[in-house]
This record gives sequence, C-alpha cells and structure tokens, in this order.
Amino acid sequence: MRGFLVALSLLIGFGATAAETPKRGGVLTFLIPADGGPSLDGHKEGTYAVLHAMAPFYSTLVRVNPDNPTSTTDFVCDLCTGMPVPTDNGLTFTFKIRQGVKFHDGTPLDARDVSASWRRIVFPQPGVASARRNNFLMVDKIEDPDATTVIFRLKFPTLSFFPALADPWNFIYSHRILEKDQHYFERNVLGSGPFKFDKYEIGQSVTGVRNPDYYHPGQPYLDGFHAIFAPKQQTRVDAIRADRAAMEFRSMSPSARDQLVKELGDKVTVQESDWNCGNVLTPNHKRKPFDDVRVRKALYLAIDQWRGAEALSKIAIIRTVGGIVYPGSPLAATRDELTKLPGFSPDIEKSRAEARRLLKEAGAEGLSFEMLNRNVDQPYVIVGTWLVDEFRKIGVTVTQKIIPTGPWLEAMRAGDFSVALEANCQNIVNPIADTGRYLPHEHYSDNFAYHDDPKQVEIYNKMVREIDPAKARVLMREYEKQVLEVGAHQQPVTWWYRILPIRSYVKGWKITSSHYLNQDLANIWLDK
Repeated sequence: MRGFLVALSLLIGFGATAAETPKRGGVLTFLIPADGGPSLDGHKEGTYAVLHAMAPFYSTLVRVNPDNPTSTTDFVCDLCTGMPVPTDNGLTFTFKIRQGVKFHDGTPLDARDVSASWRRIVFPQPGVASARRNNFLMVDKIEDPDATTVIFRLKFPTLSFFPALADPWNFIYSHRILEKDQHYFERNVLGSGPFKFDKYEIGQSVTGVRNPDYYHPGQPYLDGFHAIFAPKQQTRVDAIRADRAAMEFRSMSPSARDQLVKELGDKVTVQESDWNCGNVLTPNHKRKPFDDVRVRKALYLAIDQWRGAEALSKIAIIRTVGGIVYPGSPLAATRDELTKLPGFSPDIEKSRAEARRLLKEAGAEGLSFEMLNRNVDQPYVIVGTWLVDEFRKIGVTVTQKIIPTGPWLEAMRAGDFSVALEANCQNIVNPIADTGRYLPHEHYSDNFAYHDDPKQVEIYNKMVREIDPAKARVLMREYEKQVLEVGAHQQPVTWWYRILPIRSYVKGWKITSSHYLNQDLANIWLDK
C-alpha cells in the first residue's frame, strides 16, 4: 500500500508558469467544427461541440495544469485550496474549498455545490444521464461536513481515481438549482468560471464576457470570446485565412495546415500532437444480423487497418493503428500482441477470406446495411467512406447515413441504427478509465453496442482494483481480447492526430493529447 501512496503522490505536482508577460484585452474568435450539441450539460454529454462552448463558463474541483497540459500527472487545484494527501490507505481524499467564490448570478459557491455536482456525476438520480459515471465505480460516498470541505470516500484504492477527478467535463453546478431541477443545466448556463455567459444562438455561435470576480488572480486576460459553429473544414480555413477567426481547438487536415502555412507565412503558427482519440465501429447487438458474433467479426476482418492508416494520414487527421488503449501508453498492446486480434492482421487477404466464410456460415452473404455517421468531415466522413469500400471487398454493401451531431447522438441513444461510426475520445491518458467506455450499456450509458458480457465486466472490475501496473497490463490484454475477439463487440478504427494552425497573435495556450483539455480559455491572451 505504501507503493500505491507514493505512486499517487506523483499525480499531484505543480508545473512551471508561462515565460511571457500576458497582455489584457481583446476578444478571441474561434471555431467549433460542429453544428452544436444535444444539450448544454457537461455531465450528460461527450462531444467537444458542448465542451468547447461551455467549458469557459464553469469551474471544476481540480484540473490538468494549464501551463503544463501535456503531462498526464500534473494536476492543480481549481476550486480546491490544496491537493490532498490520501489517507486511510488511499481510500479517503479530503478537499478544502476556496472561500469567496461566486456563481455568475452573484450567489456564493461552497462545498455543498461541489458535493451536489459530484453526486450528480457519480450517483445520478433516475432519469438523469451521467456519461462518465462508470469512471467512478471506486467511489463509495461524497460528503460535505461543512461549507469548506468535501470528502471522497472510496471502496477500494485505485490509480485511476485522481486522473478521472481532473476530467474537464466535471462542471460544478449550483446545488440550489439542482435541488429544484436536475435538468436545468441541459438548457441553461450558470457557472463560476473565467467567463460569464452572454448568449447562445443554437447551431450558430456562443459568446462569453470576462468574469470580473474570477478567483484566479489576473485571469482571464481576454475581454471575452466568440465561438462560431462551423462543421465544414473549408469554412474554417477561409475564416482563419481572412482573420475572421483565430483558430479552432479540435484539428485540421494536413492539407489545410499546408495551405494556411503557405498563404499566411509567419502570421500563423502550428501546434501538433498525438491524440487520445480514435474512431470506433459499433454494431447494434439488438439488430439482426448484428446479434451474431460471426457477422460482427466478419466486418472487422474486412478492414485493412495498417495500409488504411498510412493512406488516410495523408488526407485526414489519422496516424496510428491501435487497440482499445491509447497507443504508446504503458497498458497498450504491442504491435505483435495487436496483430493476433481480429481486424489487425497484416495478412489482409487471409482475413477477408475468413470474413467471407463467417458471413456464409451465418447466412449473411450479400449483407447490406446503413451505417450511421456524423457530419464532421475530419475524420468521420473520410473514415466512413473508406470503410464502405473495405466492406465492399467482402461482398457487403453499405450506405452512409450522415447526419448532424445532435441527431447522430440521439439516434445512438435511442438504438435507432444498425451500425454506427463513433469515437472514443478521452482527455487525460488514463487507460483503465478510458477503456471503460467499452463496457456494456448497463455499466456505461454511452456505449451504444447494447451488448451483454458478464465476463467482460468481471475482468474490468478486477483491473480497476489492481494497483500493480504489470498485473494491470495482463488484465488489460484479457479485457481487450474479450472485447475485440471473444465478443467482437466493437472495433477501434485508427487513432487520430491533432493539427492546429493558429493565428500567431494567440498566446498562452498549449496543445494537448486531447481536444477536451485546457479549454476554459483563462490562460489565453492576444498579442495585438
């Protein structure tokens, strides 16, 4: 247990401050590559379309250090006053909450608001959706013994708790409002973050203005921000070229980067990073013939991931082949381990022959279906178009149903699809929590495969309790095999790569391995 506490203590360091002296003033105009989200509730949603629009308005308990956001271990307080040292053999975390913080309507924020928000995330009431509830299976109780103290009591020690705690989706809401209406924040905005809500035009834009009462001294530097929804990449390229917008926070294609660099020269800078995000092919197990493991496995065997990733990387925000774990992280499969799983063999002709055999055996020769996809070109539509051609090579005919983000999510939530192309996009690299999204829908509400697999759940429950990294890695291989081979429930399809051309006058912001991190805009300033 002492080793666990030492390892956990490494997760709570502080980073260096920015080298340049920020300037105050100005309005940042940026682009959100989507047409809006289903709701405004960070606890419920999982699309960047919501986070990029809403994060500047809200506080969290702890966060990734905004001056060192590429670190996977550097966490700092937001609403707390100091990082806790876990007690009771790693089972108790006690946070002291800042005093004098106010919500944007002037009402005070205290420990009751923090605990009420966290109970909504971890123990949602019936009818209340919590997209990341599964990340907190280890939490037993959340207490607020007084107005300045919040205590998390765990059922078992785990290294996945603290990174999950720093998730940027964990907005702190007013307990007074939650007591009256648990759904208020799906339609309304009231936070305590660096920017105050000004207006939201559905599918068009979001505007915020500086919060003069923000509790981090001197921040934010901006007078405000204006976020414009723009799902088409060419629209975003044109806006940055004409300086109608300074940047986006998701990613652009290699060709868009090259075009802007060629045309703008030193008026644009580029930040790039590997990305804790990748597409996932999801058959609906409640729809025939996708209730048959042989049909699901045949689809995966048709995909030439290795050659596909290489080709797609030239035109799309795609780079790496990987399993269910972020490639290169300690629990990820090696190439040798990966090639033993269906859909990852370098011998594509052998794989496709097996796919055709499985379809014939399942009575699904000549299969045709509609694949639900999101109307975001990079990389959803590009990957979807590639997959349609891959399936054709085993005699399967697929058409794409490409729809906006909101209806796409609602269709998956309603089970109104046969096969969907979605994504597993996480923030802090936290492999055990990140792969929790492959659990059955009963255990992870945003898994839309709608499958049952008690063995998978059993393996995961062992893994989340394991504090020895070597043993956790063994369990991860068992879990990955159960998901990808035994059950063939879902299939990762290439991991992404972030490319951000940014107007050179934008300062203070640093790219991360996730398009969810470092999005409250408090540290951004304009050098003009």
